[in-house]
Amino acid sequence: MPATTTGNATRRPPRSLLVALCGTLLLLLAVLLLAPPQASARPAAPTAALTEVTDFGSNPSNLRMYLYVPDSVTPDPAVLVAVHYCTGSGPAMYSGTEYASLADRYGFIVVYPSVTRASKCFDVSSPQALRRDGGSDPVGIKSMVDWVTTAYDADPSRVYVTGISSGAMMTNVLLGVYPDVFAAGAAFAGVPFGCFATTDGSEWNSACAGGTVSRTPQEWGDLVRGAYPGYTGRRPRMQLWHGTEDDVLRYPNFAEEIKQWTDVHGVSRTPAATDSPATGWTRTRYGGTGERAPVEAISLQGVGHNLYAWGMGSRVLTFFGLDAGGPAPQPQPGACRVTATTNAWNTGLTASVTINNTGTTAIDGWRLGFTLPTGQAIINGWGATYTPGTGTATAANAAYNGTIAPNGSVSIGYQASHTGADGPPTSFTLNGTACTTG
Repeated sequence: MPATTTGNATRRPPRSLLVALCGTLLLLLAVLLLAPPQASARPAAPTAALTEVTDFGSNPSNLRMYLYVPDSVTPDPAVLVAVHYCTGSGPAMYSGTEYASLADRYGFIVVYPSVTRASKCFDVSSPQALRRDGGSDPVGIKSMVDWVTTAYDADPSRVYVTGISSGAMMTNVLLGVYPDVFAAGAAFAGVPFGCFATTDGSEWNSACAGGTVSRTPQEWGDLVRGAYPGYTGRRPRMQLWHGTEDDVLRYPNFAEEIKQWTDVHGVSRTPAATDSPATGWTRTRYGGTGERAPVEAISLQGVGHNLYAWGMGSRVLTFFGLDAGGPAPQPQPGACRVTATTNAWNTGLTASVTINNTGTTAIDGWRLGFTLPTGQAIINGWGATYTPGTGTATAANAAYNGTIAPNGSVSIGYQASHTGADGPPTSFTLNGTACTTG
């Protein structure tokens, strides 16, 4: 309280009032010091404008991160990662595609990674890039996703990636090394995961680019599964686009991608549906007939490498489910039931496993995931190929039992050693979908 004056005399407040004021100030200070810390505020990134984010986490290859947040972000928004082509950049991808305007309409957030190396191409060829958390560009992109999901309370089950050319190849890579992060991808003029692999430090693989690398579906699928050994969870859906006259990443790569991703999903390479949504387009769907099939492939007749055109982004969003304002449906438990029993002796056992298709459509190609009890090791098996022999294992169908009709079943088995735990596995997944047991 200020002192008051009367003429030349100064009258000060009573001592008791000063003591009371000091006590009040001390009490307020104690409250402030003892109060729990407040949660960090959401970063003040401008909305409806491309913004660069720095210090977003682990970034071994020095990528730059650009972010677009629309004015009206939905609660628990989805995240779309849009990956540029060689010689491109995040800002070029922002201005050259319609994903920002689509974000304005549907309320999701867009991340635009940007390469700083001289080629402006993403690393899709080094051993580090082709294994989970191995280093290089995929680690930096995952850090961007983690930053956004934390900062904006984004839905981790609705993270998607799309890319063009080098970005399409990175889309394949990200779905391989981080299948638990991305729900789906859309690759425009790319190549299969692992096709561009090199061991001499080169960024370019001429054989792959020329379309002369051909592998069996299982060989392609094994490359993806090997990027994250032991993973038995859901696999991201994939949408593939390619022009028949592509002279940079030749058209045969399109068929090799289809081989790879149908094998990863354990679905038939015979299309479940074929149509022509636009003149010169042939669209095939695998493992399902709807807008969100496990694999969708669009071939563009007479089109070269620069195939992306305005309007295709809307079709990507339909495949992802982002134009519906909600998450894409995932397979639910109960489409399969597994019964497993063991017959054990001192240090060995045999296991009998029956897989039942309780769904309404046939399963064409299957992979059964399970975790062996501690101390068990598979010695040999029948009815399937078992890899690896310990820990988290996968049983892949044999040539003669790959199709399980609705309400049908298939029986397989294996012999294993054990060190005391002689029971069967307690949970199973079939093509990434949890099964009921018993």
